[in-house]
Amino acid sequence: MRRYHHEIHVIDRVNWLRAAVLGANDGIISTASLIVGVAAATAFKEDMIIAGVAGLVAGAMSMAAGEYVSVSAQSDSEAAELERERRELRDYPEAELTELAEIYQARGLDADLARKVAEQLTEHDALGAHMRDELHITEITAAQPVQAAFASAISFAVGAAFPLIVAILAPGGSEIPAIGIATILTLAALGGLGAKAGGSGIVKGATRVVFWGVLAMAATAIVGSLFGTMVV
Repeated sequence: MRRYHHEIHVIDRVNWLRAAVLGANDGIISTASLIVGVAAATAFKEDMIIAGVAGLVAGAMSMAAGEYVSVSAQSDSEAAELERERRELRDYPEAELTELAEIYQARGLDADLARKVAEQLTEHDALGAHMRDELHITEITAAQPVQAAFASAISFAVGAAFPLIVAILAPGGSEIPAIGIATILTLAALGGLGAKAGGSGIVKGATRVVFWGVLAMAATAIVGSLFGTMVV
């Protein structure tokens, strides 16, 4: 009995991974920065909590809408390309066959073999062959707007919940350092996990996420302090 070796590649999860990591990072950084900015401007915990909840809801909806619109545009472009390819296969089958053979020849096959491969793949699934080898569209890389929007919204909300929970539980007056420490640790863990899942260096992935998180919180803390001083 013949057994086939099944391989799992990072590219298999690239779509949802990108949307989920981006959403969680945005959720943590934006919500933590928002709460820190408000905390630097006022001593009232209620204001921080309201700002955090509003940021979570608005951010999750914004991420979902933005991701859906962006990926939908990509999906529309892919659909238009496929429709154009269908017309060309219908109207110019010989030219399309030659084009496919030239693609395989450019990849290293000799002219005769490239032609035979193109003929057999065209006979089996002409549109699929052109979609994969000419347009570079596959089931893995094809745009999926709903999936991307859902992943972004959920991951943003989950990420935003961490600094919000810390702000709720932290004793009065200690919100800023508590949120700062929790955010740095959470971003480091998330950056490391995302890098590992994506097949890249864990330390590098964690460092770059933490850097931008610290920068964002510092910026909003400064703005909040200045605003609070001006109001007072």
